[in-house]
Amino acid sequence: MTPAPTKPLVSVEDLARLDIRVGTITGVDDVPRSSKLLRLTVDFGDHQRSVLVGMKQERTDPRADLTGRQALFVVNLPPRTMAGQVSEAMLFDLGYADGVAPALAVPERPVPNGTRAG
Repeated sequence: MTPAPTKPLVSVEDLARLDIRVGTITGVDDVPRSSKLLRLTVDFGDHQRSVLVGMKQERTDPRADLTGRQALFVVNLPPRTMAGQVSEAMLFDLGYADGVAPALAVPERPVPNGTRAG
C-alpha cells in the first residue's frame, strides 16, 4: 500500500466539533435487500443506537467477530437513511479508503461506554 497524500489542514476547532465515542456492539443483524449493509446495535452507556455499516462481505462471521467488541463511533452526524433503515452514527474504522482489509478503531483497553475521544 502506498499512503495517500495528507489532507488539507483543519483547525483544532473543526476537530473539536466531532463527537467520537466508545460504544460496545451488542447486536449484529442483516439489512434486508442489501448485499453490503449490516445493522449494529451499539451501547453508548446512557442509550443505544442503530448504526449501519457496509461490512457484510468483509467478514466471514460478522456476528461472532463484532458482538461484544468496543469500537469508536462518530455520534454527532445527522441520521442517514440507507436501504430503508436509519443509521444514527458512523463506525470509525481503518483501511477501507486505502483498499486495506478494514479494521475497527478500538480503545487499547476496555473503557466505559460513551467515553469520548480527544
